[in-house]
Amino acid sequence: MLKSMLARLHQGHRTMAYPGAPPPALPERFRGRPLIDASRCPEGCRECVRACPTAAIAFDGQLRVDLGKCLFCTECSDACPAGAIGHGADYRLATRARGDLALAAGEPLRLAQALERKTLGLFGRSLKLRQVSAGGCNGCESDVNVLTTIGWDLGRFGIQFVASPRHADGLLLTGCVTGNMTLALEKAYAAVAPPKIVIAVGACAISGGPYAGHPQQRDGGTELLPIDLFIPGCPPHPLTILDGLLRLLDRLPPERSATG
Repeated sequence: MLKSMLARLHQGHRTMAYPGAPPPALPERFRGRPLIDASRCPEGCRECVRACPTAAIAFDGQLRVDLGKCLFCTECSDACPAGAIGHGADYRLATRARGDLALAAGEPLRLAQALERKTLGLFGRSLKLRQVSAGGCNGCESDVNVLTTIGWDLGRFGIQFVASPRHADGLLLTGCVTGNMTLALEKAYAAVAPPKIVIAVGACAISGGPYAGHPQQRDGGTELLPIDLFIPGCPPHPLTILDGLLRLLDRLPPERSATG
């Protein structure tokens, strides 16, 4: 016990100060919110549309990117001859509505707003979530688990993962919802006592991701469950997930809660 206490004193405080302090530095390879420079887009060029593996990019007079389908790969920017599309470093991506994830060039992203006052009064200080992996590759699941480590300490915000949906206030869904997991997901949702919330994490849970259209899965949980928070990415960075959760619970300081 003495050795453990001495080791703890030697290690010091390991939990990041965010959101009270600026977020931790992100690596150069981090791919945040997609950026489109319409002024550089060649007339009639659709190379990025053809290159996108999930049809996340469309052209209807102007380029649009659906963050709910985006894998945050570089296929679009690699294909663009003029460098008109790429990724910035903005980790803030979560929204309350599925439609808010579809962006045109120059449009701001309508970031997630807090839960309604009555619901926030119930979950704002203590939120218990049952994580359901409904056909995930373990990418989103791993980044969700990172939030429970000492460096992030999700529990300091009153957010915890529980072993049973009967002990939960809601579900955190990852994966494209395979046929074999559909009934299990429905039963897990039914076991959560109302009022309850559902959070979709990752492109698979939102739209099916790279598996969209395959008959063995449901293209995510959007048509199956009422989703209260969409956190896009493949997988989303832990900071993106944390930002979305804190926005939902109205736990961000004013300087960090501004819309993007």
